[in-house]
Parts: sequence; C-alpha cells; structure tokens
Amino acid sequence: MAKSKTSFFCQNCGYESAKWLGKCPSCSEWNTFVEEKVQPASSKNEWRQASQSKSNRPTLVTEITTEKTPRITSKNAELNRVLGGGIVPGAVVLIAGEPGIGKSTLMLQIAISVQQKVLYVSGEESEQQIKMRADRMREALSSQECYVLSETSTEGIFTQIETLKPDLLVIDSVQTLHSGQVDSAAGSISQVKQCTSEMIKYAKETATPVFLVGHITKDGAIAGPKVLEHMVDTVLQFEGDRHLTYRILRTTKNRFGSTSELGIYEMLSSGLREVSNPSEILISQKDADISGVAIGATLEGNRPLLIEIQALVSNAAYGTPQRTSTGFDGKRLNMLLAVLEKRCGFRLGLQDVFLNMAGGIKVEDPAIDLAVCAAIVSSLEEITVSEKVCFAAEVGLGGELRTVNRLDARIAEAEKLGFEEIYISKYGMKALENGKHTIKVHAFSKLNQVFGELFG
Repeated sequence: MAKSKTSFFCQNCGYESAKWLGKCPSCSEWNTFVEEKVQPASSKNEWRQASQSKSNRPTLVTEITTEKTPRITSKNAELNRVLGGGIVPGAVVLIAGEPGIGKSTLMLQIAISVQQKVLYVSGEESEQQIKMRADRMREALSSQECYVLSETSTEGIFTQIETLKPDLLVIDSVQTLHSGQVDSAAGSISQVKQCTSEMIKYAKETATPVFLVGHITKDGAIAGPKVLEHMVDTVLQFEGDRHLTYRILRTTKNRFGSTSELGIYEMLSSGLREVSNPSEILISQKDADISGVAIGATLEGNRPLLIEIQALVSNAAYGTPQRTSTGFDGKRLNMLLAVLEKRCGFRLGLQDVFLNMAGGIKVEDPAIDLAVCAAIVSSLEEITVSEKVCFAAEVGLGGELRTVNRLDARIAEAEKLGFEEIYISKYGMKALENGKHTIKVHAFSKLNQVFGELFG
C-alpha cells in the first residue's frame, strides 16, 4: 500500500505547511492549522484522463485564432446585466451570501429559466424539498430540461454528468462536496480546493458553465481558502437583510465584464422578482413633505439610480456630538460637515448628525455630496426640499461644486421619473446637449449659491 501523505492546512486562508505552525505566515491567525491526509490523484474520470493525454505547445499570440461564442442568455435580465450580458460558456461563477438570503432560490430560478439542459446538484436538500420550492415558482411549469440530483460525491456527480451531458451545471453548495482524492471532511480547506479544482477543469474542457453556491463566514468572507476566489472566473455577492424584501446581487470579480454592475430583486412567496426600475424602491412614498430629505442621482455600474438621502440634525444632549451614517462613508460625512461649517456658516459643531441611504443600499459615488448637504441643511433649518427636485454634484473642500461623469444619463433618469428640477455644477453644462432635456437645470459653482436658490 502506498504511504498516505499528510499536510497541515490553515482553516482560515488555506495555507499549506509540512508541519504544524502556531501562527499562519499568510494570514497571521493563531491556532488555525489542522492536519489532513492528502492522497495522490486517481485517474477514474475519463475526462481527466483525456486532459492529461493532451500535449500543448507554445503558440504565437498572433497565430491564436478565436471564435466568438455567443453567451447563454437567461430570462433573468438582472443576472444578465451583472454577468456582463449573459452566461459565458465554460465560465465558473461563485455566488455567496448569508444563510436564508435566497441563494438557492435564485439558482433554481436560473436553472428553470435557461432554455437548455441543466443539472442542478444539491448537497443540502433532498429532491422532494427542491420540488416543493419549484412548485412555488410559476416558471417551473414551463421547464422541461431541468434535472435535479441530490449528491455530495464528486465521483458520483461526474458519473451522472457523463450520462446526461448538461449545458449548464449548478452546485449547491461547494462546501458540501466531497472528493475521494482527499481524505478529509467535507467543507475543509483541502476538500473545497480540490472539489472546486475538479469543477473548473470540467468547465474549461467541456465549455460548460458552472455555478457554485458558496457559504460565508461570520465575518462576511467567503468560506474556504482565499484562493477559491482567485480560481473562479466570476464572484457574485448576494446581499440584503433577510428580514426585508429587497436583495442586491453585486459583482466583486468578473473576467468577462464589469465589476461595478448591480442587480436588484424583491423576495416574494413565489420567488425572486426582478426590479427593473430600482429608483422606485429607493425613493420612499410620503404623504407629507418632511425636512431632511433630498434626492441624489447616482450611478451603479452603467445604471443611473435616484436615491433618497435622509438626514436628522438635533442638539447634542450627551456631550460629544454623534456622527452616524448608514450606507455612506463616515469620513466623507465629517468632511462635508466641516465644509458646511467653514464655507457656508452653518453651526454644526454641537449638533448630532444622522445620515441614512434609503433602501439599504451603500453608495460610494461622490455625486451625491450635494444631496447630502441639502438634506443636512434642510433638517438643521427645518425647511423641506421639494420632492420634484434632485441633485447631482460633488462638493470640494473649498465649497465649490465639481462636475460628475455621465451627467446626461443622470438627468435623463430624473426626467423619466417625473422630477422637474435638478441642481448640478456649472462646469458640467458644456457636456450637456442644449434642448435635449425638458427638466429645468440649475447650474452653480458654489455650495452657498445652491442654498440661496433652494432655501432663500
């Protein structure tokens, strides 16, 4: 019998060592090394034998021929947007999120909606449980080529793949898979790395797209070795509060498209509904005008959004004033407060300031600076901002208004949603086409000029 080989793996980052270490040299965590058996690779899979028999040779980059393979387009427009136009053949996509956020529901909807042969492999649920979820979805009635397999062994999965030959493979989840080539428990660092490696090799050699569902740790990072994110082609984060109805699908890595796209869904009893116009959910409906509310025009990827900024300014009753922001950078909030006090004369040094981005979205676009300042001053002076007014400008340290990119798209989105006025920097006027927009555009160069026009 061949002698079994053992190695020590860091359970936090996947670093491999020949001996036990107290501190990981890679991630600096203590007491994370666990001994695991590593067996030599077996040659049971036919597709792996075929890959080993291939002989590659170096080729000049000018001699390499490429074929334009069309992407697989699903009926899920939000997923197509996030992936950059559709599913790329041979791509490996890792989707991660908190428990109960809706990862399995999203994957099942995709498997049902794609008009091709799909194999949905679940290591967490039985076939009956998956059928119960599919019955709640209206799309399940029209699906004829979605096959379900409840299996955790990669050898068993590849046996069924050889028989079925699917056009799309979904694995839910990669932490439940177990490969016979590694003698350790499912979910361990070596098992996750080995199983993912086998799935990637299968995807690349057969041009079959593979979706992997991944768990996350209590810190919000994807469970398993960090190299897992480097191995796959695309990493998607499924975010949101599971107690609320809206979910956000965000790209953190994409070899075939932009990493700044955003997809928004609404969780219903019948599954996830695509939100084609996110601005409607990011702007709350109010019965009366309220001070401290302003609308800012932002961009998420190529998609313009109008988001509601809510501010509350009150006297500091407990000594040191509080500065709290939700969905907005706290340091940038402090900078804007300093500009308002130094350049515009508003006394905010003894005031508590609370800022919130409605809808639970996190915004990093500096174009909402003017809207944030307008909401803060509105709450401080108890003067409401008209619900037909929005803002799109960056605020500098000198109190000047700076122009923002893709101003035409922001103005067009505001016009489409029925806004009548928009405040921008005058330095962005030359980029606008005269007479193209019917919305009234106010252009100023200083922050105090905006407040003079807005509040009088």
